[in-house]
Amino acid sequence: MTPLVTVSDSLQALIEQALEVGLLESPPQNWTELLQQLPHTTLVNACQESDVGKTLPSAFYVHRSAVAALPLPLRLYEGYAASGVENLDNATLVKFSLSQPQLSYLSYPDFDADPHPALVQSILVNLRQGTVSCRNYQDSKNPPILHRKETFVEPSYPGYEQFRTLTQQEEALGLLDNTRHIGTRNNWQRYLKDVGVEIQGHQVQRRQVENPLKARIERHRAAMMRHDFSRPLKLALEAGLLTPEMTCFDYGCGYGGDVKRLQQRGLTVQGWDPYYAPETALEKAQFVNLGYVINVIEDPQERREALQKAWALTEGVLLVAAQVLVRDRDEEDVVYGDGVVTQRGTFQKYYEQEELKAYIDGVLGVDALPVGLGVYGVFRDREQQEQFRASRFRSRSQTPRVRVSVQRFEECRDTLEPLMQFFSDRGRLPKPTELIEEADIIDLFGSLRRAFRLVLQATDEADWDAIAERRRQELLIYLALTALGDRPRFSELTPAIRYDIRAFFGNYKQALMAADLMLYGLGSLERLGKLCDRSNIGQRSPRGLTVHISAFNHLDPILRLYEGCASHTIGRMDNTTLIQFHTQRPKISYFHCPDFDTNPHPLIKTIMQIDLQDLRVHRYTYELFENPFVLHKKEEFVTPDYPHYDRFARLSRQEQKWGLLDDPEAIRRYRQWLKCLKANGAEVRGHRVYWRKDVDPYQKRVIEARKNRSKS
Repeated sequence: MTPLVTVSDSLQALIEQALEVGLLESPPQNWTELLQQLPHTTLVNACQESDVGKTLPSAFYVHRSAVAALPLPLRLYEGYAASGVENLDNATLVKFSLSQPQLSYLSYPDFDADPHPALVQSILVNLRQGTVSCRNYQDSKNPPILHRKETFVEPSYPGYEQFRTLTQQEEALGLLDNTRHIGTRNNWQRYLKDVGVEIQGHQVQRRQVENPLKARIERHRAAMMRHDFSRPLKLALEAGLLTPEMTCFDYGCGYGGDVKRLQQRGLTVQGWDPYYAPETALEKAQFVNLGYVINVIEDPQERREALQKAWALTEGVLLVAAQVLVRDRDEEDVVYGDGVVTQRGTFQKYYEQEELKAYIDGVLGVDALPVGLGVYGVFRDREQQEQFRASRFRSRSQTPRVRVSVQRFEECRDTLEPLMQFFSDRGRLPKPTELIEEADIIDLFGSLRRAFRLVLQATDEADWDAIAERRRQELLIYLALTALGDRPRFSELTPAIRYDIRAFFGNYKQALMAADLMLYGLGSLERLGKLCDRSNIGQRSPRGLTVHISAFNHLDPILRLYEGCASHTIGRMDNTTLIQFHTQRPKISYFHCPDFDTNPHPLIKTIMQIDLQDLRVHRYTYELFENPFVLHKKEEFVTPDYPHYDRFARLSRQEQKWGLLDDPEAIRRYRQWLKCLKANGAEVRGHRVYWRKDVDPYQKRVIEARKNRSKS
């Protein structure tokens, strides 16, 4: 039970006012009773309607001097929260969470004097749990800072005009365009330095360029203490590049965390580091890890030698990882050579993804394959390389379900399962020695073909044909993409791939002709646009076709090949939720929406775009963006068998009936979507549409009449 609050005179006055207007039925004795009578949705609506304060996608901020000007629900929430905190004398702003019933009191002691004051303390009041917690930023080297101070206060505030003038100057110079770069003090100061300006008082002025001091490089300080496998090792384990029977050597192991964790898994592994493990002998291994080493070496020749030495130790696979796509570093960086020197005295070279591949290929004379962003695999054995490359385009397929009860099939089902699984994996029957259980099946049925005839009696033959066609298309995609690099000879392919080619195309020449014809089809954006128009999967827009990652393998093979041109060289963004096929110019975008399943209208947190003309990569983060992109009609992104498809579709039908989706382009952004909801008197809870509680019967009639007129 939440503790009783101390009812001050000011809080008592708020309670009486709320009782008088019917906002409360009875005086709440604690935070729990307050939430029962005043749901959190009421607070969210009040934040959106307030004439003072700053609204972001996840929270609403207001200066304490302006609390009295807030709508009554907000004042009541704040009054109850304040009653549970002993001392709020130093609080500057009040932060109302829009996702759960909690408030924060933020202390910015230099709010008036500093044009961009730093956060010193945060007091969090959780009304649902009845708890109060405090976090200090006093000793932080890179604290959060404020921008647009005038948005937090009323126009009558003493410094309002000064604050507004500064914001206008910063907007004119574009300093506030990209919020992800300016949220902390170091990032903001670095950004100002890059632009060549500084803030004095509340005025923007051109700065005098200073000569940088020569920095001393301390490479060993770049080593990181981790509590889990490093990201490159995780990717290698997930992709099957590193297996328990392989020997492993970690070249530049740092503190040795990956070495210890691999040893705990029973792998034979050694690690060498010039500072932390110099006594370890350099030994050859089937798998060599060169994780985040070449990016911390400031000397180009020494960097090249490190890559060559690691490759010389490699008997099977070399994994190379380096820092890429870093646009918003938290440390103060100084340009040095072809990289930067951080405040810790370490060197960092930040590669573009395509630059990293070109560097590895050029130094080692290889064709490195992407395992993830900033992570490449280099193979000694060409067969293993092609097997890995082909596996990146193979989808998972379930064995077709049994549709007819056949006694003989049921009696022999355990024996037939390996054969069924093999056909699901390859789209064909196995060749001699490919199936371990082959002898048992032949002993029982005489041949694999006879055994499979029994399988066809119990299942739908069309399901097996669909699996075979999917495997054929995936093989074509793989072969088509080999034309973009060093296409392998037939003898350099694994036996399994050679068998696949003969089964589906007769010979290698016919297979390559079909693959090249498919690749030729990518030359026309008009044709790609028509494929997007005809696709029964994905959401079409003027920009292109967007699909959920789970639906990707159901697309036309030409579209999958289109995406493959990006992913086979660059790799996909980690945690990709959606893929967008651009039709106005050759480009692929990957979207990250972490709450796609749970949020009825999820926000896009990250976008990574790959330009297929020059393979340039652009990354955009909207975590702190004030007006991010929002998704609608989620069922269009997925297939009908997606777990939440029915719930998504039901919400869209409701929203269409309300007229909320009449103009898709007008509601692409979060603020415009909220405005649309308010104009229609609607709110979305869960995956359903409801009338807003503050809409009275007369307003409902007016809104419904307007809708009817627009329809007619």
